[in-house]
Amino acid sequence: MGERMNNNEKIINILEKEYKDARCALNFTTPFELLIATMLSAQTTDLTVNKATEILFKKYNTPEDFRRLDNKELEKYIKICGLYKTKAKNIIEASKKIVTDYDGKVPSTLEELIKLPGVGRKTANVVLSNAFNKDAIAVDTHVYRVSNRLGLSNSKDVNETEEQLMKNIPKEKWSNAHHWLIWHGRKICSAKNPKCSICPLNHICKYYNEIKENN
Repeated sequence: MGERMNNNEKIINILEKEYKDARCALNFTTPFELLIATMLSAQTTDLTVNKATEILFKKYNTPEDFRRLDNKELEKYIKICGLYKTKAKNIIEASKKIVTDYDGKVPSTLEELIKLPGVGRKTANVVLSNAFNKDAIAVDTHVYRVSNRLGLSNSKDVNETEEQLMKNIPKEKWSNAHHWLIWHGRKICSAKNPKCSICPLNHICKYYNEIKENN
């Protein structure tokens, strides 16, 4: 167990050194804007979301604005993000709930956030971490893939990955580790053809060592 913990510490230290400037790639100025941007980010890129919200938020940027929107009107602004009909419906319904149940303010607890339509643990944790500066680890596809390859987690689903990462990473580094893992996933540890040969973690990476053993 001590060796595994030591390995986890090494991994986190290297990630921190490599990606110390990593931050949320979604553009936002308020917790509500981040909530909407994160809801839009499912199965698309942050760059695409930023293109959509740059125009959208100039016209609508509060729960009150969004709850009055017609689905078709919102769909026009977010079509490039994909799954736009479902996203528009969830965003409008979530906005209504924020106005009626939370006095127009985005709730700042996981339990309350996941009660909003279309908001799961990943979206909630992104908002908690980046808008409210709370310790949280949001597990998206990059975080899931990279953490399981490195050996920071060994799980079959994102919820189990989140639980294991919370145990294996110091609490004060949860939020930053989320960004470090994402950036590593985008720059080096891609889903297909990862750049293992130039990875600063290959000497302690479970995935890379398994590949070497099998070749």
